[in-house]
Amino acid sequence: QVHLVESGGGSVQAAGPLRLSCAASGRTSSTNARCWLRPAPGIEREFVAGISWGGDSTSYTDSVKGRFTISRDNAKNTVYLQMNSLKPEDTAVYYCAVAGSLIATMKGSISYWGQGTQVTVSS
Repeated sequence: QVHLVESGGGSVQAAGPLRLSCAASGRTSSTNARCWLRPAPGIEREFVAGISWGGDSTSYTDSVKGRFTISRDNAKNTVYLQMNSLKPEDTAVYYCAVAGSLIATMKGSISYWGQGTQVTVSS
């Protein structure tokens, strides 16, 4: 079992930044890919950004490319999502998740996810 705890959510004005963190505990492994998800119309949790176990490969959904950056610190079992130039349409609950590979995160083959942290962007 893997336990994931997200933090860093909050309210911010459009164009502002926010940084999310996700700490993992339990049967964690640095060989797991990690990702961030958020709800979308008709989709419970949509892929936002993913990172490979070594951190050398990342992937982003088109709507956040150039604005969001995912990173990880395996020594701390923590993954981050730096969100810049936020838009009102980024408002959502953001979930941290673990998968077997970066491809798996993009395909929605998620092993564990956290409780989520709310991000609200006002115009």
